[in-house]
Amino acid sequence: MLRVHKLHVHYGDIHVLKEVSFGMEEGEIISMIGANGAGKTTTINVLSGLLRATSGEVYFLGERTDHLPPHRIVERGLVQVPEGRQLFPSLTVLENLEMGSYLLTARQQAAQNLEKVFQLFPILRDRKQQLAGCLSGGEQQMLAISRGLMARPKLLMLDEPSLGLAPLIVRNIFQTIREINSSGTPILLVEQNVFYALSFSHRGYVMESGEIMMEGQGEELLKNEHVKTAYLGV
Repeated sequence: MLRVHKLHVHYGDIHVLKEVSFGMEEGEIISMIGANGAGKTTTINVLSGLLRATSGEVYFLGERTDHLPPHRIVERGLVQVPEGRQLFPSLTVLENLEMGSYLLTARQQAAQNLEKVFQLFPILRDRKQQLAGCLSGGEQQMLAISRGLMARPKLLMLDEPSLGLAPLIVRNIFQTIREINSSGTPILLVEQNVFYALSFSHRGYVMESGEIMMEGQGEELLKNEHVKTAYLGV
């Protein structure tokens, strides 16, 4: 459902992405792992239309999308939950969720979608009139994921969902990611927590210095000697 072909991205004279190619199928959780600055966030920002590639192509559900503005890409069902949550802190939990269903197609089913996210994260129902800026870090991440789901994604991209969270919350977040995927939403996961990312993914890609250096099944990559040494400290 997603095909990325030979992406190159420059920030001025700096060559950030170098011939990045990968794909994913319906129903998958795909993880993209690597150190800070490897190019993971740059990659999904190109997929979202937030950045323009120097060259290369992106196809989503058979349609080329790398020339489209971000709101047109969201309309087609490719939705990003950004690193750092990027909530509206002075709006309530409910208002943040309503912003997720801004598009007409999502707005028409906002009530049903709202009930689904409250079932995924019951604490958000209890907090729905609370300001988003007053939530804990874990609750804010739940809200950010839920806001993305309110847009009715056909593919959900999560950028560093475990960032800054306690270990128990991280495990709960990843279990919910698996539940979202089991209900039919494919997920592209950008994550520095390599153990959780690969444990919960069908396949993974390892990025280093703007290039994809390795790919494979999640469990296979966890056993790879380079991955264990470079990212797991084994």
